[in-house]
Amino acid sequence: MSHDADSAGLPWAGREVTGTGFETDDGTADPALRAALAHDERTWMAALAHARVLVPVVATEEGRDEDGVDKAASMATVIVQGPQGERALPVFTGLDSLASWSSAARPSPVLAPVAARAAISEECDVLVVDPGSGTEVVVRPSMLWALAQHQDWQPAHTDPFVAQKVKGAVRDLEPVVDVALEDGSDVGAGVLRVVIALTPGLTQDDIRQIATTIGERLATDGEVRARIDGLTFALRAATTPAAE
Repeated sequence: MSHDADSAGLPWAGREVTGTGFETDDGTADPALRAALAHDERTWMAALAHARVLVPVVATEEGRDEDGVDKAASMATVIVQGPQGERALPVFTGLDSLASWSSAARPSPVLAPVAARAAISEECDVLVVDPGSGTEVVVRPSMLWALAQHQDWQPAHTDPFVAQKVKGAVRDLEPVVDVALEDGSDVGAGVLRVVIALTPGLTQDDIRQIATTIGERLATDGEVRARIDGLTFALRAATTPAAE
């Protein structure tokens, strides 16, 4: 076999080797990142925004040609099932957590936003950081979108953009007296609770139709949909003005 070409017969000549920016990376986890993973979501999302993570890759099955020479080998990104059955891309903060998870996978160091874009291109729902460890965290769809876009993430109920869109969605709905946003994580992680105050006398069908209309209007806006992981509704009694 010629030493002027690789195992697939492709010549080495003319190829350029570019640096990855991680040539001196020994795979040690950043202690600050590990510490952040034990805190609240906004803390570890802020830490991930500038963090290096290790994406596990594995060699695909190699074949041999009729002369017994290895064909071109390739590496494949590992995709797994997430905690809730989602399609997930696992990433690791260091070689120790990767080795504990798999002895066969090789580390590919990238910045977390690059990993987020890779997850989206692989049609993954979530990114799981250090799966199986004591500091495992799940980067939900809204977080994944923000990370890939280099945007600061915040919970939907505190997001001014979401609040503006919700108010716009109810503006012409006369039965809606007021609307507020609350944390709905008691229903599910990342769920936004839209609390609406309605005029008295509405039927259950009326109320259901109002909620459906609001949900459909929000769903048609791609960006607001990307910022909300889940949606639920609650009713609040409309307050009446005090008599003078």
